[in-house]
Amino acid sequence: MTRKIQIFALLALTSVAAIWGASFVLMKDALHGQSVDDFLATRFIIATGALILIRPKALSEINREMLTKGSLLGLFLGSGYLFQTIGLHLTTAATTGFITGLYVVFTPILGALFLKSHVTRNEWIGVAMATIGLALLSFKGFSIGVGELSVLLSALFFAFHILGLGKWSGKFATYPLTIVQLGTIAVLTSILAVVDNGYELPNTNQEWKATIFTALLATSIAFLIQTWSQSKMDATIVAVVLTLEVVFAALFAVLAGQETLTLRALTGGTLIFAAMLLMQIPGKKEPALPAT
Repeated sequence: MTRKIQIFALLALTSVAAIWGASFVLMKDALHGQSVDDFLATRFIIATGALILIRPKALSEINREMLTKGSLLGLFLGSGYLFQTIGLHLTTAATTGFITGLYVVFTPILGALFLKSHVTRNEWIGVAMATIGLALLSFKGFSIGVGELSVLLSALFFAFHILGLGKWSGKFATYPLTIVQLGTIAVLTSILAVVDNGYELPNTNQEWKATIFTALLATSIAFLIQTWSQSKMDATIVAVVLTLEVVFAALFAVLAGQETLTLRALTGGTLIFAAMLLMQIPGKKEPALPAT
């Protein structure tokens, strides 16, 4: 694999983080008059349907192995969203943002434990820098409760998704694998929405616009890019790059007049960007932990 392809994958994944960061601002409109379960169900139904409509022949490329592993990836990702949502109802948004971002720590640890992944010294330093940056951006006090534990569980599921996608994305075609992942989440979130007081569609044009934007750009396109990029990048680097979502969310919130720029936030964002750049410098591999 050429260095140019790796750099392109890095930039592509950074664009995904930017899209997800921007979607936080838009989701305020989408969630104004509907529940989180309803929003997620509509988002992933539209996202999956759009991919199928654009390229229906991709369904014929799905074999049993892709369906099994893609569904497992979808369950990891969908469970991450589920437990994150539960936690968000029980703790603050700032705490949720910080704990969710801890997948940047879990990814190299779980990779070393279960996949015998080798992590360079620069990558470990980058993980530490990104974690400190996350804390500066979103950490405003901490207590242990059901909400915090739920979000911590979501971070574990997100880490497993990153690792699984990194392991399997190079084995399967990007487009059908993305359909399987998003389709699995659509089924999961739809069931949850129906169980939770019945499923309801968005009520206003503003909610529909925000939901459709999030479904198409922040879901269909973003997960296509992530699935392809992870076939070209190390999972630990992916985890750090995706923490830029918090940085972009803060930036777009400032531009939208929802937040004010502080020295603490600026320092945190700079640390995360610096961590991403540091991890592009080749470093000495640390020994992997014994596989369990």
